[in-house]
Amino acid sequence: MQRLIFSLVVFCMPLAAVGLEWKDLGGGRLQLLDNGKPALVYNYGPQLPEGVPADRKRASYIYPVYTPAGVSVTDDFPKDHYHHRGLFWGWTVVETGGKKYDLWMMKGGIEDKFERWIQKKATGKEALLALENGWYADGVKIVKETVRIAAKPASANTRVIDVTLEFEALNAPVTIKGSQEKGKSYGGFSARFAPRTETHLTADTGPVTKDEDLVNHAWASLEAVYAGKKVSLRIDSDPKNPAGPPQWCLRNYGFAGAAYPGQATATLEKGKPIRLHYTVTLTDK
Repeated sequence: MQRLIFSLVVFCMPLAAVGLEWKDLGGGRLQLLDNGKPALVYNYGPQLPEGVPADRKRASYIYPVYTPAGVSVTDDFPKDHYHHRGLFWGWTVVETGGKKYDLWMMKGGIEDKFERWIQKKATGKEALLALENGWYADGVKIVKETVRIAAKPASANTRVIDVTLEFEALNAPVTIKGSQEKGKSYGGFSARFAPRTETHLTADTGPVTKDEDLVNHAWASLEAVYAGKKVSLRIDSDPKNPAGPPQWCLRNYGFAGAAYPGQATATLEKGKPIRLHYTVTLTDK
């Protein structure tokens, strides 16, 4: 009888979540779970916490993102740079039809809006998300943005996330540029880091001991201690990305950005999408 009761109890116990799963949290937030534990959240709808200026509202970015041990390493709406937002992408100069917009600061009448899901798939071995956004300037859609996020279950102490971005002008050409400030190069795929201690920036050339701009790197990483746990986040720029290794913007206050096209100009044209691919690796030390 005892053996029968034990068997019934075991049979009735809920099974633990296995593999990867997408879960809509509401409020324009889609979460990826890895064996029941949060891995990342893609914010497809507009986000604006209470107390933050209304013009800081934004969508289309990844926040938070977690290491396999559950450490959240990115920040959103930091008071020193309200426009910084987890893993994100944007440009300070977007020009079309003789008008200039700022998708980095979300100023000048431009916004990035979610349009539709293309693919939402999760199995025990892989999670894939693909979606279409639109850049709207003064209410008119000027660019089709396609976002693809791919992840596999965490392996030991490492989680790898691939992000692929495609941009195509819909009618008239659209030009994009990074920061035009002298000596700076931000604009493109970027990460803003959460509060931490013992920050160490590193790139393919070795340790980055002071803030850096306009230096080409194939990859860059930030290692630090978050609430007593040492972790790193590394961004690799795909060698096939246009314009070769990007010029990075690296900041010890907690920012790393692979600037494309830097202070140069890239032109988005109809029928000729520009594709950018980055690999994000999070490691518990």
